[in-house]
Amino acid sequence: MRALAVIPSRYLSTRLEGKPLLKLGERTVVQRVWDATIASGEFDDVVVATDDQRIFDAVEAFGGVAVMTSPELSNGTERVAAAADLMPGDYDVVANVQGDQPFVSLAALSALLAPFREGEAVDMTTVSMPLQPELADDPNTVKIVTDVNGRALYFSRSLIPANPRGLDHAYLQHLGLYAFSRDVLRRFPTLTPTPLEQAENLEQLRALEHGLVIVARVAVSSSIEINTPEDYERAQAWVSEHEGVQA
Repeated sequence: MRALAVIPSRYLSTRLEGKPLLKLGERTVVQRVWDATIASGEFDDVVVATDDQRIFDAVEAFGGVAVMTSPELSNGTERVAAAADLMPGDYDVVANVQGDQPFVSLAALSALLAPFREGEAVDMTTVSMPLQPELADDPNTVKIVTDVNGRALYFSRSLIPANPRGLDHAYLQHLGLYAFSRDVLRRFPTLTPTPLEQAENLEQLRALEHGLVIVARVAVSSSIEINTPEDYERAQAWVSEHEGVQA
């Protein structure tokens, strides 16, 4: 099985502009994602997909590979699909390793590809981890519920399930990692936007609403995804504490 990892990376983020080029220690956010993806050994090729020349130049400067995609694309999955079409290789699986996860783990990337490697009948895969209690009410932390076989039932910015009886329940946080069969990735940009996708502002709900099967494996990883200035401060503190360098 040949696998491609695409790291979509935009400069113009509404909540934290320029976040791919923010420094964490000696490396930028996008370089940390690149380094972790390469180090995993899970992918035959890795590429950063961007619509900004500053990010393109920064990736090439640290020795990475980047492609330019249209700024008119509406979401990260469309950017991944466009980047895959620009790559010369023939791939069975294409992964979206989002550029806001500088501490993505080997365990998470391995879990992402495991259902495909095991021959499971699946359209897409993703990854979850146990939800940290302090993030339960954070709308920037996406939650996921699955069926008994690990297939995604729903994603939300709210805490799900509601659990009004207060039962002991293992809540799950969704990590923004996806892998697609090559055919499904080609189809995704042709799918019409859907009501739940628009209500939650979560593009993975488009896949569920159109009947695609998403298998979610549980893996241990960092919960720090950089979406806001507060996330960046948390990431800086993590680097200072765990790597012994000033972030």
